[in-house]
Amino acid sequence: MSRATPSSYSPLQIGLHWVIAALVLVQIVFGDWIGHLGRALDQGLAPDLVTRLLGTLHVWIGIAILALTGLRLALRLGRGAPAPLGGTPLTLRLLTAAHALFYALLLAMPVSGLIAWYGGVPVAGEVHEAMKPVLVLLVALHLLAVLWHRVVLRDDTMARMLRPGR
Repeated sequence: MSRATPSSYSPLQIGLHWVIAALVLVQIVFGDWIGHLGRALDQGLAPDLVTRLLGTLHVWIGIAILALTGLRLALRLGRGAPAPLGGTPLTLRLLTAAHALFYALLLAMPVSGLIAWYGGVPVAGEVHEAMKPVLVLLVALHLLAVLWHRVVLRDDTMARMLRPGR
């Protein structure tokens, strides 16, 4: 038996989208503090309060992103997502690829960060760092797509992630 495609995102899906987006923004802005903390600890120095706080916060926010993304992916696989409001075959393929890449990064970055931090595996840290510009670029492209839909196409794509039932 096939599952019907929902007509809108659920309130939980919308909430998870915005909470994860906010957490990712915090990670992008303050994420370098984990490096400062790691270097201080590696040198046997006592890091200052701000370094300890922001470095530790980076780890815990990463864990939260991992857990919330897992929940969001489970909801998407279980409940589904509304069909796009239109587009060419190429733009629909790009949309699918972008969503898949978002999920992959939002799962792989925390996992690689945790392996680097708690497992002491330097290559995991290098992989983690290499993913950051990809995530930043993907977020920028996502925001440009939102503006395209809002300003040029004037469709309801953005409203669907703001209010359930749209």
